[in-house]
Amino acid sequence: QVQLVESGGGLVQAGGSLRLSCAASGRTFSGYAMGWFRQAPGKEREFVATISWNGGTIYYEDSVEGRFTISRDNAKNTVYLQMNSLKPEDTAVYYCAAAEDLFVVSKDYDFWGQGTQVTVSS
Repeated sequence: QVQLVESGGGLVQAGGSLRLSCAASGRTFSGYAMGWFRQAPGKEREFVATISWNGGTIYYEDSVEGRFTISRDNAKNTVYLQMNSLKPEDTAVYYCAAAEDLFVVSKDYDFWGQGTQVTVSS
């Protein structure tokens, strides 16, 4: 089992920045690829970004590429999502998740955090 706890969400104006963190405990964090997903009200959960176990491979959803940066610190068992140039359409609950390989589909992830709310005002 891997336990994941997100933090760093909040209310920000359009154009602002937030940094989300996801702290992991349990099984060896460095053995997992990590992903960020988000879910807006009335919408399905969607992929945001994923990073391989060593940080060597990263994928982003098209709408966030160039604005968001995923990173990880295996010594701290933490994955981050730096979000810049935020837009109102980025408003959602953001979840981190762990998987045994790089995936962009939520059903392929094995462990999930409880989510953190990000609200971007116009």
